[in-house]
Amino acid sequence: MTPARPEDVRNVVWSACDTFRGTVEAGQYKEYVLAFLFLKYISDLWKAHASEHRRELEARGADPDTIELRVTRYMERERFKLPTYELRDKGGQVVETFLATFDSLYARRTADNIGELINEVLEAIEAANDPKLKGVFRNIDFNSESNLGQTKDRNRRLKTLLEDFATLELGGVGEDVIGDAYIFLIERFAADAGKKAGEFFTPRQVSKLLARLAGPKLGDEICDPACGSGSLLLRAGEEVGGGNYRLYGQESNGQTRALARMNMFLHGQDGADIRWCDTLNGPTLIEGDHLKRFDVVVANPPFSLDKWGAENAESDKYRRFVRGVPPKSKGDYAFILHMLAIARPGEGRVAMIAPHGVLFRGGAEGRIRESIVRDNLLDVVVGLPAQLFPTTDIPVCILLFDRARESGGRRDHERDVLFIDASRDFDPGKKQNRLLDEDINRVVATYRERRVIDRYSHRADLAEIEKNGFNLNIPRYVDTFEPEPEIDLQAVQVEIRELERQIAENRGRMNAYLRELGVDA
Repeated sequence: MTPARPEDVRNVVWSACDTFRGTVEAGQYKEYVLAFLFLKYISDLWKAHASEHRRELEARGADPDTIELRVTRYMERERFKLPTYELRDKGGQVVETFLATFDSLYARRTADNIGELINEVLEAIEAANDPKLKGVFRNIDFNSESNLGQTKDRNRRLKTLLEDFATLELGGVGEDVIGDAYIFLIERFAADAGKKAGEFFTPRQVSKLLARLAGPKLGDEICDPACGSGSLLLRAGEEVGGGNYRLYGQESNGQTRALARMNMFLHGQDGADIRWCDTLNGPTLIEGDHLKRFDVVVANPPFSLDKWGAENAESDKYRRFVRGVPPKSKGDYAFILHMLAIARPGEGRVAMIAPHGVLFRGGAEGRIRESIVRDNLLDVVVGLPAQLFPTTDIPVCILLFDRARESGGRRDHERDVLFIDASRDFDPGKKQNRLLDEDINRVVATYRERRVIDRYSHRADLAEIEKNGFNLNIPRYVDTFEPEPEIDLQAVQVEIRELERQIAENRGRMNAYLRELGVDA
């Protein structure tokens, strides 16, 4: 079979979703499709590598009786190991053995217990790749009646799913194509799930802009403390290029964390450290007695998270909330304070997406905002267009903090904040707007050169921000008002007279025609 082209992979995996669409919600069936894409990929990769070793041994004239044994030994060093699965009867006796692969499941696709069989094969793969794949498939139940229906319907759906994926050959397909297909699926699932469950994904162009503004460099350690499916984290790594960087993530939803780990594997980021934890109440990226520090921190955390754990903030052993405790019904500043705490002192950078409310809300949030601005940590505020996300219609902004601006840092002499209003630059869509590359380039160039552009960007010093009561609402700094052009009344009067003259002339001509026809006009 010829290796699939990128568009083939996208088409097959998306059409495979028809098996579930209409009967199972996107938020539920995405795990099944994404897990199958991963299983198909590692199975085809295994098969391709085994064939390659076999051909090499045969070409070298190896003893035919030893070739399979030697291929097996070679395969023990594979990136992902596929074990031999032992199928047992109710009495525990082994009745059949086969390699734990997609092809083996496809060959048994009409089995009455196919859901249970898929679960057991995935469990065997997890165990053979412990700790690398530990927990990746744990939360995905292919035998779930509540998700996939009663036995007859469930078996039919799983048989169709196996047949759809069987048309793909992924053994010769590059990681970039597989990774792109995975991101494509996540993006489509987020759009389908809408406000119900799309929060696990940051749109591709928004991730790209945020990653470019964050500016990670070679050797950096990059963290996303609310990583969702990991797409934003991967974009930040791609911005570095070359593989000389390390990715870290934390995600509170176990199923989403599993998606993020598969996403990392499919992009060749096997060393990414993705933790399952509540970032605000129980962070697990720890070094000694303090939070681990990173060169770059990026995130698109949940907007205005309610019940984020304010009751634990006063006693936080990592002292993240010394500037104040954010309101218990809005966790935006809890994430901001956490991200600042894990940015490396004197050099770490933080780039995040937030609702506009963080720019102007008062009370505890106003006091925290003033403290951050007075300490010279805020570098840039970028206003983005509305409807960029499947989860919300509200306009959002990007906040960029730089700890190199704090006292003793490389940029501590820079005391202004750059405001960019990019809210009018986008490609309008029916349901969702999109940033174009030229829109992204304009923001990045303005930021890097700290340009002041009429009706687009402005540099405000501390005195100006103080005068505005530390309200950072962008219209206070970037005036986008465009006055109406002045009306030349004399010219309008002349135009009206000319129109009246033409009307009178035409009326006279028409009356003459009517009289010729014998009509009294």
